[in-house]
Amino acid sequence: MKAILLLIAIVGITGNVNARQEMTTEDALSHKEQSIISIAALTAKGDPYELKTALNTGLDAGLTVNEIKEVLVHLYAYCGFPRSIRGLQTFMQVLDERKTKGIADSPGSDASPIDQTGSKYERGKRILEELTKTPQPEILTGYSAFAPVIDIFLKEHLFADIFERDVLTCIQRELVTISVMAAIGNAEPMLRSHLSICLNTGLTPEQLKQFVTVIKATIGKREARSAHKVLEEVLKNKQ
Repeated sequence: MKAILLLIAIVGITGNVNARQEMTTEDALSHKEQSIISIAALTAKGDPYELKTALNTGLDAGLTVNEIKEVLVHLYAYCGFPRSIRGLQTFMQVLDERKTKGIADSPGSDASPIDQTGSKYERGKRILEELTKTPQPEILTGYSAFAPVIDIFLKEHLFADIFERDVLTCIQRELVTISVMAAIGNAEPMLRSHLSICLNTGLTPEQLKQFVTVIKATIGKREARSAHKVLEEVLKNKQ
């Protein structure tokens, strides 16, 4: 009888451990997603030396050449052309070095043509509504009312031209976006908005907490603390 009870206990414990392991696996960011965070953060910081390591890690994790190109191109909307172009130049060096070593990296798929039907402004507005799960106001307010042209650029270019591209998923694009904001700092309002969008696109609170952990390991404790503070506010408001 004791042996039977012991066996039942062991099976129960094993089942609980396996369940926790499965939950951890489901809630964890993939190696590719973690690499996207590191690549985006280091590019935004302007650290080409550490970026080379992150780019190699990303390729080894299964990111294609075109996916990484798309990450680096997406970045310019949030940290400017100089950082984006410097990142692309660094990536070219990495690919040349890997080719010299006989490593053949997968190019991946090219971006599909964008359906240009309809107003670009309205397409961008619709995408923004889908991401935020909030109808966009008909009357501009805040910074959009103060400088209406930036509202046009935001919807027509960022959310139509960039977010409509299909090489990266919306989740991957949002990981790029929050990584840049965490890296550059002093962008709490936008970081708050995009962390909420991350939840809307399917990322879990556990995955966003892991995002903070990757930021800490990649660029430092200060940036991670700031991102963690904003994330805690977002998760509290969601409850």
